[in-house]
Amino acid sequence: MRKKIIIISLVILAVVCLIAYAINRFFFSIQGIKGQVILEQSTSSDGKYTVTSYLNNGGATTDFAVLCQVKNNKTNKTKNIYWQYHCETARIEWIDNKKVKINDITLDVTKDIYDYRDYLK
Repeated sequence: MRKKIIIISLVILAVVCLIAYAINRFFFSIQGIKGQVILEQSTSSDGKYTVTSYLNNGGATTDFAVLCQVKNNKTNKTKNIYWQYHCETARIEWIDNKKVKINDITLDVTKDIYDYRDYLK
């Protein structure tokens, strides 16, 4: 009986964790956002990273937003690093091989993420 309770508890815990992950991924993290229309691409001077900017249209009731995604050209892994609402353009300027400036926001493409919602608080 005790073993059955432990197994049921672990299953419930796993389901709760999966639901929490899904809620975070699809409602709070910019990693779940897909780019719609490519605006611009820019590659670092050493060729290791490429930043692609996208214009996203949320529909009739929302404004445009810009999403930028970095791709590691050696591993082909990508991640979203920039999300800005009420925006239709992306000015991408490489500062060095790992730092990029997007619309006056400087990011280290290996670790930084800019999400405008974090700055509304």
